[in-house]
Amino acid sequence: MRILFVCLGNICRSPMAEGILKKKLAERNVDAVVESAGFESFHINEPPDKRAVKIAKKNGIDITESRSRLFTSDDFDKFDRIFIMESSNNRDIKYFTRNEDDLKKVKYLMSVVHGKNEAVPDPYFGDEKGFEKTFQTLDKACTTIADKLKNKEEI
Repeated sequence: MRILFVCLGNICRSPMAEGILKKKLAERNVDAVVESAGFESFHINEPPDKRAVKIAKKNGIDITESRSRLFTSDDFDKFDRIFIMESSNNRDIKYFTRNEDDLKKVKYLMSVVHGKNEAVPDPYFGDEKGFEKTFQTLDKACTTIADKLKNKEEI
């Protein structure tokens, strides 16, 4: 399984989700490729936001090696499932879709938990409490994904 997390700038939510899921999959001995990307070019090749790094580290996850990159249409060929964080990501990803098969790979991340298209809050303009809340939201979704993959269920 190859999974891609996508958010706006690829410096907060998606690199945290990438780190969380990698850790959870390793704990469950599940083999998968997990990466992240974004839609805005503001932070290309930059590491995650310092607050994201701090919250991840506090939870035993090192995301310092992650670097922001842009989502491309080629990602539809490289990944089996693409998780988006919010409706603006959904609009943006549709711009890159080439066909219905591409679109079938895309899901809102929180749909794995609640079964509906709910947004993961963007903590960028907030404080560390916002990053902690977002981390907990991502953790819940990534736990569900890891458990489903361990049990060979559809995600």
